[in-house]
Amino acid sequence: MSLISTIAIAMGSSWVSGINLYACVATLGLLSRFSHLQLPGELQVVTSWWVIGIAAFLYVVEFVADKVPVVDSTWDVIHTFIRIPAGAVLAAAAFGDFDRSVQVIAFLLGGGLALSSHGTKAATRLILNASPEPVSNAVASVVEDIIAIFSVIASVFLPLLLFCIVGVGVVLSFVVLRRILQFFRQVKTSVNTWFEPAKTA
Repeated sequence: MSLISTIAIAMGSSWVSGINLYACVATLGLLSRFSHLQLPGELQVVTSWWVIGIAAFLYVVEFVADKVPVVDSTWDVIHTFIRIPAGAVLAAAAFGDFDRSVQVIAFLLGGGLALSSHGTKAATRLILNASPEPVSNAVASVVEDIIAIFSVIASVFLPLLLFCIVGVGVVLSFVVLRRILQFFRQVKTSVNTWFEPAKTA
C-alpha cells in the first residue's frame, strides 16, 4: 500500500473515531472483507468477524442513544475517554510497519484529530440540546453517521477527497472552539462529580 493511502486511512480512521468509533471500525473491517482490501500496518485486526460484530452491535446501541437529547451529551462525555485514545491507536496501528518514532507521531496526530472531531460533535450537540424540539438532534445524528461512514470509504478509495473532508472538519473545530472548551469543562465537572466522596447525612 502506498504512503498516501496509509496516511489517508490513518487520518480517516482517527478523525472518524471522534465522531463514531464503532461505525469506523465496522466499516473498515467490512470494506477489507468484501473488497479484498489489505489494510496497512496492524489494522488488519479490525477484519476479525468478532471485532466487526462487536463494533456493529455497539454502533446500533450508539445509533439509538445518539438520537435522544441529553442522553447523547452524557454518551459523548463518557466517550471522551474512548473515542480519542481509540483514534490515536488506530492511526498508530496504520503505521505498524514503520519505525517506532513514526508510530508515535501518528499516535499523537491521530489523537489530535480524534479530539478535534469529537469536540466538534459534542459542542454541536450542546447547541442543539438547547432547542426544545428533538428533531434537529436526530437529523444531526444521522448526518454524522453518514459523514463517518462516507469518510472511511473515502479514506480507502478517494484519499484526496478524505484530506479535503478532514481539512474542512478541522477548520470547523476552530469555528466552534468556544463551545468545544465549554464541553470539556462539562466533562471535567462530570468526572469530578463521579469521584466526589458520597456526602453523609
